[in-house]
Amino acid sequence: MNYDFDKLTNRFETNSYKWDVGPDELPMWVADMDFETSPAIIAAFQQRLDHRIFGYTSVPDDYYDAITQWWGKRHQFHVTKEWIMFCTGVVPAISSIVRKMTKAGDNVLVLAPVYNIFYNSIVNNQRNVITSEMVYKDLRYTIDFDDLEEKLADPETTLMIFCNPHNPIGKVWDKETLQRIGNLCIKHHVLILSDEIHCDLTHPGHPYTPFASVSEEIAQNSITCVAPTKAFNLAGIQSSSIIVPNPHIRQLVNRGINTDEVAEPNVFAVEAAISAFTEGEPWLMSLLDYLMANKQFLEQYLSNELPELRIIHSEATYLAWIDCGAVTADTTTLCEYIRRETGLFVSEGGVFGGNGRHFIRLNYACPIGRLEDGLQRLKKGIQAYSSGKSGDFL
Repeated sequence: MNYDFDKLTNRFETNSYKWDVGPDELPMWVADMDFETSPAIIAAFQQRLDHRIFGYTSVPDDYYDAITQWWGKRHQFHVTKEWIMFCTGVVPAISSIVRKMTKAGDNVLVLAPVYNIFYNSIVNNQRNVITSEMVYKDLRYTIDFDDLEEKLADPETTLMIFCNPHNPIGKVWDKETLQRIGNLCIKHHVLILSDEIHCDLTHPGHPYTPFASVSEEIAQNSITCVAPTKAFNLAGIQSSSIIVPNPHIRQLVNRGINTDEVAEPNVFAVEAAISAFTEGEPWLMSLLDYLMANKQFLEQYLSNELPELRIIHSEATYLAWIDCGAVTADTTTLCEYIRRETGLFVSEGGVFGGNGRHFIRLNYACPIGRLEDGLQRLKKGIQAYSSGKSGDFL
């Protein structure tokens, strides 16, 4: 079946968080795609809509079966029904787990730069953010394991929030790296919370390894958050799952999400997940091909038109992490200027921590015509900024 990813969708006046911008602005920031979701999912929604009654909803066995079959077939990870808990989203799950599995004043460790909401989930719950900054060299990031172990060894560090694949750098962590991190966490009695929401958006030749699949010991010390929402563009449906092999940890997590009232699905959340994981694979495979073509177009455009910007090597997601260090030491001002002058709205890298202040994050999950528009705006903004036309922004 052919899917029309070239279609220039119009998301104005739909209460879209991403598209809450001016009429001449172009948002390429938050991780939300400008593609219609899988027709199979829309059909499932329509069937549910036709029922015309939208009462309280339970989670059926079909939901758990869809998840176990997807992870077994697509990722070679055997998950049992008993390990799975429904949650209204990965972020609510992370915040609830931080509250339940740590205490106020504990240290929670992350690798930086990383998804900025991790910091919020830690700080807003009166825990301390501890960062281990990754080493950046030759457009790639690696882990400083000496620094990581030193911070894991702190007795006040009780939880590590991990990102696999990693946002914003697009890194797919290999089994050896995961095993090394997992063993260090076990050694120093630190629980692993792995956000794996981008796992179905890997690039060719870079298979995703679920953290909990690495070893039985690591599985017993880990909590994994997954969802169909990123890969199938369903963020507004609020559907995710928490996978916990360890029964004691699972009991605590389950108590936490129920206390926090984030364990009950809305009327479409279950339908979305079941349809995505049982019927959505052909659409997803076509999407991945389209995203790869967009990525290659982006890389070629920057190489030819904006060689002062350098896009780092990535292996997953549809988020380009672009080094602007040759233009500015702080992209906060640069992003403000580009938006003011061109209407292009991209993410400033500083919010992700680490060396992020030298970067911008650009979402290329959109029709190619829109991507071309965005890159032309980026070129206009960078050239004007660099030539000293940025006025008081300099």
